[in-house]
Amino acid sequence: DLNFDYRFAWLRDLSLTIRSLWIAACPDEANRLFRWITDASGYLGDERVQIMYGVQGERDLTEHELAHLPGFRDSRPVRIGNAAWDQEQLDVLGEVLDAAEQLRDRLEALDQPSRDLLIALADRAAATWREPDAGMWEARDQRRQYVSSKVMCWVALDRAIRLAPLLGDGVHLDRWEDARERVRAAVLAKGYSDRAGAYTGAFGSDDLDASVLLLPLVGFLPARDGRMWATIEAIESQLGDIGLVRRWADDPMGFLICTFWLVECLAMGGEIARAEAWFERSTAYANDLGLLAEQADPDRKELLGNFPQAFSHVGLINAAWRLTETAQPTKETSS
Repeated sequence: DLNFDYRFAWLRDLSLTIRSLWIAACPDEANRLFRWITDASGYLGDERVQIMYGVQGERDLTEHELAHLPGFRDSRPVRIGNAAWDQEQLDVLGEVLDAAEQLRDRLEALDQPSRDLLIALADRAAATWREPDAGMWEARDQRRQYVSSKVMCWVALDRAIRLAPLLGDGVHLDRWEDARERVRAAVLAKGYSDRAGAYTGAFGSDDLDASVLLLPLVGFLPARDGRMWATIEAIESQLGDIGLVRRWADDPMGFLICTFWLVECLAMGGEIARAEAWFERSTAYANDLGLLAEQADPDRKELLGNFPQAFSHVGLINAAWRLTETAQPTKETSS
């Protein structure tokens, strides 16, 4: 039961791609992709922005099962459409605003409806950050108080505050600043498990989740913060025990972007050799064209899931950039 239709544009993936394009010195492409996001999302009054759209901007992505068709290795059911399209995934608010902040020098070219959209996303983060959601892994069974969702709401508010001078009329700076501090306090108080010795996947949980590797990557905590570093090492040892990083303990496969997140965290913590080893291990799964899927099976040495997967390539680019940036001072000192 692992066949899902991926022929869509997730705002999370697109936003991360914008960052990678910017890193790769492709500002025009990054700007056009951000324009696609604002055109597809378009502020719709009280209707919330979807987490994903069709590649032509389609909004209704209702899922259907095709019971008469077999999937990869006869796995069933085959699906078209994706039920995640109408899920509440609060992290998307932060992803889009983070991408906007990355392009801040070009935001003056945005029309007012696009600026209104960014303001609406920040307002939504301020209003809904306390609510449970499906999380970035798109849980279909229940909503929870996911730590990564809270942190990305913090990102939404933080980036909106930075962008406020460029957003024109309608910003709610006091509200955003107050909510940002409340989100941060909640994550620090409820996101850490003494029993696990780490930040975990959700408030009140003792279960590790690789999504919390985002905390240092988005500037919420330094990698070498005591509790954050303990989290990084716990994820490396317990979720990275198969040679790639799994999303959670009972996930049987390595999730490539999570492994690249670990590379970034280790590099930010000064563990360059460890980071490079994980990077080399992950990139070794690329095929003869250098392409990666979403996941990999270390036992079979086989790529699995959507192929090629933007998420994984974005992770690779960002990790390579982070390794270069963090290793550079060491190289200069030794030369």
